[in-house]
Amino acid sequence: MSGTAKVQAESFPAANVFVSSPVLPAGLKRVLVLPIAPARQDVDLSDGCEALNAVVQAELVKSGRFEVVAAAPETVSSCTGSPVWTGEEVLPTNFFSSLKNVYGCDGVLFCELTECRSVAPLAIGWRFKLVDANTGKILWAADEVFDAGNLGVAKDAEQFQKSRQPRQGIFYGFYTFLAWCIHVPTRSALDDQWNVLHSSTLFGEYSAGKLMETLPQR
Repeated sequence: MSGTAKVQAESFPAANVFVSSPVLPAGLKRVLVLPIAPARQDVDLSDGCEALNAVVQAELVKSGRFEVVAAAPETVSSCTGSPVWTGEEVLPTNFFSSLKNVYGCDGVLFCELTECRSVAPLAIGWRFKLVDANTGKILWAADEVFDAGNLGVAKDAEQFQKSRQPRQGIFYGFYTFLAWCIHVPTRSALDDQWNVLHSSTLFGEYSAGKLMETLPQR
């Protein structure tokens, strides 16, 4: 990101993030999340955009920074002339005012999927840009590719999953032992479904969630 400051979040691998201020503006209460735009015409990216829209919205809600409103592609198209925007284009002069009139939003989040590899090692690339709908000022931006082929990313993803799904108590240990005795697969054994390094959805949660952690505080 030329002309922007970079900050390194703790335990975050090579985060390329810009923040205009460590604290969000007091008036930014409601943010409109635009549909994810593919960085290029690619089947994997198009499929990824569709699959990960709900993931991005959920991770934003978990961040607790502001009220999250999901934009409908058809509504965005009627307001702005296109259903998807990356934030890199020249925007129509009434872009923000049109969206504000319909959604009552204080900010707009542009979401772009730059990489999506759905076979191991998984890879997901994000480009986000949070813009103040009143001033047009960029409040936060992130541009990062998470590649599970990188050992640091893989370890960080597994740690992130553990923090989200803690296993505690003697009953879990007893259940795991019993399942092993009768050859019933436990959640941890079902790698393709439950392991962050084998599930595109879980890896999407990890990658988006790690970037949302770098949002300015409330």
